[in-house]
Amino acid sequence: MDRVTPHRQPPRTGAAAQTPPPPREADVVPIEHETLERLVRVVATAAPLAALGWAGWSAWGGSLHWQDLLVLTITYLLCGLGVTVGYHRLFTHRSFKTTRALRALLAVLGSMAIEGPPIEWASTHRKHHRFSDRPGDPHSPHLDQGAGFRGALRGLAHAHVGWIFRGKDIANPRRYAKDLLADRDLRFISRTFPLWVAAGLALPFGLGVALTGSLVGGLTGLLWGGAVRIFLVHHATFSINSLCHFFGRRPFATGDESRNLAWLAPLSLGEAWHNNHHAFPTSARHGLGRWQLDPSAWLITALERCRLAWDVVRIAPERQRARRAGPSGPLVT
Repeated sequence: MDRVTPHRQPPRTGAAAQTPPPPREADVVPIEHETLERLVRVVATAAPLAALGWAGWSAWGGSLHWQDLLVLTITYLLCGLGVTVGYHRLFTHRSFKTTRALRALLAVLGSMAIEGPPIEWASTHRKHHRFSDRPGDPHSPHLDQGAGFRGALRGLAHAHVGWIFRGKDIANPRRYAKDLLADRDLRFISRTFPLWVAAGLALPFGLGVALTGSLVGGLTGLLWGGAVRIFLVHHATFSINSLCHFFGRRPFATGDESRNLAWLAPLSLGEAWHNNHHAFPTSARHGLGRWQLDPSAWLITALERCRLAWDVVRIAPERQRARRAGPSGPLVT
């Protein structure tokens, strides 16, 4: 019997042999117009805080009405879910699939939260997962902040808002979000981000006018459903970066400092089950326990039942048990 010899490719010669492998995309890219970008971030963060003080003073004077609270609730849920369901679970982690129209709507609602364009947001968050609580993490509270109480405060401040102002570069979308760059709708929404910011302010004004029938009602709707809502959504999101890497329980072995913070879960629409999320990043449900409230997962389930979502990622109980850190919860390293 003839022996069969494996087929071998002939050695490459000439130009083919000298062709280098394609260069690896840079991990970060410089921020264009850095000074202007920093100014915009300061205004977007400080202005809602100042408006919150004005709103509190107005409420103390008796000018807060049920219409204002209704506008605040509606806009908080719409923009908050745009971030949690759209930016986070759909675009960043691909926890489910949905229609083109709903993808675009979620991207617009997330943009109204004024946390950055969807592609930039997803790139930063994917980089966070790659380097979680290690050098390269954009907003860990545990890196180079010193020891003791002061170091802890500096770390929390950096993770909460400091990293937004100090950075001179951002996660490179060509490295972290090639799939999103291929989506023409997301590219358009990211390029036209200021338009959706303006829409996010026009919406509460219009709701206020519709509910009260007056211009004054539109202005108070803008105050509560615009500025106050921006402040609340911002700091619910920022708290995941800071508080949920510092306080709470760690039921799963993740190798980082991600934690579950139960009291924050309703305010963050389910995002505060952060250790669960780091254990299973692609899971559409972050609240894996029976009593772990997760409104974002409820919305995804509702969309699935309406056949507007499919390929929803769920984590089997046996996989969860395999990742448990131990009966007491904390991870031992």
